[in-house]
Amino acid sequence: MQPKLFSCMKSYSKQQLIKDLTAGVIVAIIALPLSIALALASGVDPEQGLYTAIVAGFVISFLGGSRVQIAGPTAAFATIVAGVVAKNGFSGLVLATVIAGILLILMGVFKLGSLIKFIPYTITTGFTTGIAITLVIGQLKDFFGLTFTHSPIETIDKLKEVVNCFNTFNWQALVIGAVSLAVLIVFPKFIKKIPPSLFAIVISAALVKLFNMDVNTIGDLYTISSDLPKLSIPAFSVDTVKAILPDAFTIAVLAAVESLLSCVVADGMTGSRHNSNMELVAQGAGNIASALFGGIPATGAIARTAANIKNGGRTPIAGIVHAVVLLLVLVVLMPYASLIPMPTIAAILFVVAYNMSEWREFTSIIKRAPKSDTLVLLVTFVLTVVFDLVVAIIVGVILATVMFMKRMSDVTDAYGWKEIDESTDKDNISLKVIPEGAMVYEITGPIFFGVSNKIADVIKKSNKQVLVLRMRSVPAIDATGIHSFESLIKTCKKNGSTLVLSHVNEQPMEVLKKSGMLNEIGEENICEHIDSALARAEEIMKDKVRVK
Repeated sequence: MQPKLFSCMKSYSKQQLIKDLTAGVIVAIIALPLSIALALASGVDPEQGLYTAIVAGFVISFLGGSRVQIAGPTAAFATIVAGVVAKNGFSGLVLATVIAGILLILMGVFKLGSLIKFIPYTITTGFTTGIAITLVIGQLKDFFGLTFTHSPIETIDKLKEVVNCFNTFNWQALVIGAVSLAVLIVFPKFIKKIPPSLFAIVISAALVKLFNMDVNTIGDLYTISSDLPKLSIPAFSVDTVKAILPDAFTIAVLAAVESLLSCVVADGMTGSRHNSNMELVAQGAGNIASALFGGIPATGAIARTAANIKNGGRTPIAGIVHAVVLLLVLVVLMPYASLIPMPTIAAILFVVAYNMSEWREFTSIIKRAPKSDTLVLLVTFVLTVVFDLVVAIIVGVILATVMFMKRMSDVTDAYGWKEIDESTDKDNISLKVIPEGAMVYEITGPIFFGVSNKIADVIKKSNKQVLVLRMRSVPAIDATGIHSFESLIKTCKKNGSTLVLSHVNEQPMEVLKKSGMLNEIGEENICEHIDSALARAEEIMKDKVRVK
């Protein structure tokens, strides 16, 4: 649990310092308009986006488990944060973020970083694309300069309000939005060094000012502050905690997933390896600090992390420089943010939504993946847009789990040797001699609650004096599988027959030992190979003949 900063400092050089300084400044320039835009999309004041990038960006770079991770506000949180602020106010958001930070720290301390990989790709793609759609819908009002009669919270309600109020659209706002969008799309094709969002802001603000256009700017709707972040401890009660707990859980899970995905992408670009558990601790500490100093939830930002790497950043120093530069911008240049037109903010967020939408992966899954995976993807996507991320993740995980169990039950089988075709396999049943009065069943796949009926079929047919179960293809057994074995043993004893097991793998063997069933079966009836199991069956049959 050592932050990457400490290990990087052991071999730090002057050349790397120059690269980190350069990368940190460039990333700060990229993060500046994004932080303001994402703050507004989240329903909070513009400077609070910078507070987040400064405080969380510094803490996460200082403590993080990645050399190159850049943290700050991200589009994935915008709709969630806006919903929390609308329902529980900013104090509710602060409390939810602090609790989420505590959950993230606990996840790291208890080494749960590797568990994130168990969230299926279909779910992460579904909710990421869903979040992109909700982000776009949330910005239609400013892009078209609409005047809403209501202040809807839910995405579908926002879309209805856009349709109902579209007659109020402002053509001047649409022109500024279209110009900004064109700049954002075309500019990067010619100039790579300057962030297109910064160029779009300068051009659109100049157009609005020079032609005195009737377009809302940030200064028209918000009071701009260049004050430094101040520590504020939120008041809380049991009722408040209960109300925001689902939101805190969502923030924690999303922060963990997005941060670790960003780390994986960064590892692929740099050839390094991150420490997932240390990264979770850093994300937790960063989110707590961000909330206490007036910020919003933060996580690893894939685009900013990639920009850091491409510009030479290779240690956490680059992330720390990015936070310091943004702090200077907050103090010196923040008042000029009042000139930024709202349609430009909307256009920036449209591009952010497009870049995060993963629409290529979304369509690829629909075209190529099994129908069950497509179902999980579409359900998660629709629930994210129609309801919220909490419902989407819970239902998506449950549905994916059910589908996985269905697939496992389909591949698990139990059949008698006389029921399968002959082959050229050296263990071919046609080359084995099954003693008279014995029956061999082969089980393939895990024995769990989803396949108990198949074990029940073996029980029904276990009327021979010796029943051999070949288990070379059984990787695992659960509690229901143990119960099925108990029933099988009872049936064998009732029928006066003997159960012999062949080639029991490590996990099933441990489970059988722990459950005490090895004693029930008898260690002499546990055989390493089918040949020794058949020999044991023949020996049992001879003993039965002698007794008679």
